[in-house]
Amino acid sequence: MNLRDAKRIDIISDTHGHLSDALLGALEGADLIIHAGDITSEADYHELATIAPLRAVLGNNDWYYDYGPEVQALASFTFEGLRFAVAHYREELPSRGVDVAVCGHTHRARAVQLGGGWLVNPGSPTYPRGGRGATMARMLAAEGSVLSVEIIDL
Repeated sequence: MNLRDAKRIDIISDTHGHLSDALLGALEGADLIIHAGDITSEADYHELATIAPLRAVLGNNDWYYDYGPEVQALASFTFEGLRFAVAHYREELPSRGVDVAVCGHTHRARAVQLGGGWLVNPGSPTYPRGGRGATMARMLAAEGSVLSVEIIDL
């Protein structure tokens, strides 16, 4: 597996109507953007979709916005041979049958291997909680394998 052939998946959540210049700059070059809810801006949703293909879910503050029928409370899809599940709340993620589970809501970044898969919460680039500051997550994947996962400080 060649790292040059890897796809870059940038994972964000809880932007709450504000896309900082630091975040937008970090997202440039992504092959896929995953947003784990609380976008709270139709304009921000459309702007993210101009950077890279976007998979997003509804957060607890998104019910008044119209992102289109493809944005629901849970998203399940395959990308680069990996099975993804994305939900705003960790409790709404399936416990089996996925390689990468993504959630948000807590505004606290965390990326851990659980069993044979990954659980990723990118934190929040807008309103972080805890002492870490603004964050997002970045994953490199190729041929059905996760090559790396890191939390990016913005």
